[in-house]
Amino acid sequence: MSGQVGPPAPRRSSTSQRRNSSTVKKPSENGAVSSNGTNAKPSSPPSAAGDRTVKKLRLSKALTIPEGTTVSDACRRMAARRIDAVLLTDANALLSGIVTDKDITTRVIAEELRPDQTIISKVMTRNPIFVSSDSLAIEALQKMVQGKFRHLPVVENGEVIALLDITKCLYDAISRMEKAAEQGSAIAAAVEGVERQFGSNFSAPSAFIETLRERMFKPSLSTIISENSRVAVVSPSDHVNVAAKRMRDSRVNSVLIMTGNKIQGILTSKDILMRVVAQNLSPELTLVEKVVQLL
Repeated sequence: MSGQVGPPAPRRSSTSQRRNSSTVKKPSENGAVSSNGTNAKPSSPPSAAGDRTVKKLRLSKALTIPEGTTVSDACRRMAARRIDAVLLTDANALLSGIVTDKDITTRVIAEELRPDQTIISKVMTRNPIFVSSDSLAIEALQKMVQGKFRHLPVVENGEVIALLDITKCLYDAISRMEKAAEQGSAIAAAVEGVERQFGSNFSAPSAFIETLRERMFKPSLSTIISENSRVAVVSPSDHVNVAAKRMRDSRVNSVLIMTGNKIQGILTSKDILMRVVAQNLSPELTLVEKVVQLL
């Protein structure tokens, strides 16, 4: 999982390692180093008063470990904190990579590597992109959506102070959408008023209005799930390493557990990290039904 080495990364949080934020250089996109070695542009400062910034979100303190740590040890420490991502530092205490539960599942278990003999740096994503604590929350969300990753280190005064989870940004975005929906209630009322006024004598515009209202105010799952979405499936009697390979092949972080046409549960990459690797269980010998409670 080696990638082109980017410019110096920020140091992990430490009062003895503070330095001016102007010296921080942005490393390359998570797992997507460009061929010409260019780096991501820094986030723009807040553009308007009242815009919510990253530091105003409920940030989680980042777990930072040396990149020479074994996968099994890293998983135990992640399980103890109930977290699904860890930041890695090099010998100079500089941020060098990030590893998530999905990396553990698809790059270790699915590839049949031994967690107790595999160094975490072998499976990490190098030079992860990070955001300033003063960046807009919506900008951080856009970075994660566009880059297809769920975590972003947050930097303040040259130090990594936290790890931002995409759910925090989504919660903030949903709150904004709810406010917009409240403001849009007047539009919905106007639409219904037009329908009542014109009734069947205005059938063509009414059909258009109904379609518009359905799209705007009554979204269904089909409007947010792509047609080519992949669903990975395992049986309760499959071993955990089989489930990990299904996740890897389908590029997902969960599998449905099914017997025939009946759904009996779901196994996630976080389950594999917390309940298998961190517990020193063998993925090749542990059955899926022993890891999750079936319906």
